[in-house]
Amino acid sequence: MKKAILAKKVGMTQVFDEAGMLIPVTVLEACPCSVLQVKTEENDGYEAVVVGYSDIREKLVSKPKKGTFDKAGVSYKRYIREFRFENSADYAVKDEIKADIFAVGDKIDVTAVSKGKGYQGAIKRYGQHRGPMTHGSKFHRHQGSNGSSATPSHVRKGKGMPGHMGSVKTTIQNLQVVRVDAENNLILVKGSVPGARKSLITVREAAKAAK
Repeated sequence: MKKAILAKKVGMTQVFDEAGMLIPVTVLEACPCSVLQVKTEENDGYEAVVVGYSDIREKLVSKPKKGTFDKAGVSYKRYIREFRFENSADYAVKDEIKADIFAVGDKIDVTAVSKGKGYQGAIKRYGQHRGPMTHGSKFHRHQGSNGSSATPSHVRKGKGMPGHMGSVKTTIQNLQVVRVDAENNLILVKGSVPGARKSLITVREAAKAAK
């Protein structure tokens, strides 16, 4: 991996490409990420770059984290993440990773915590079918048979049941960068991106090439 950045989800809109086609996009605000530390094979056993994102007040920073920022000589940040860049040696402390690290047409993987849906039934949670909705039916939105009678005489592990839905770490692969506004630190990504508005988004170059 050579390219990655932290961003905040702004919301969705739509833009037109050069051919006049309407493209739905998600707007990500990728303010500059400050390099806090460059890990090396000699000192740490592997190469990586530690970055900070989103300014925060000093009173909201713990003492251990405050020492990290003071040592790097950068302003206090809300989030700290580590990227294992192949070219980690090209970075130095206090360097900034900006939105223009990506270009139009790049394929990216986007990671975020999905929206929480609360407690949901098997139909919404797993897309299971419902029963007949006519009068007299006693099976409407139940998940159906839960297990076998004689063998194995119990509910199999992994059976789709009602429960908590959403609010999990989710990655969508091979999304396309439609537009990059370096002046306003914006990245426009084709399609939807997991997470609610203002949530933290991790953008990396695609690990797998799209077929």
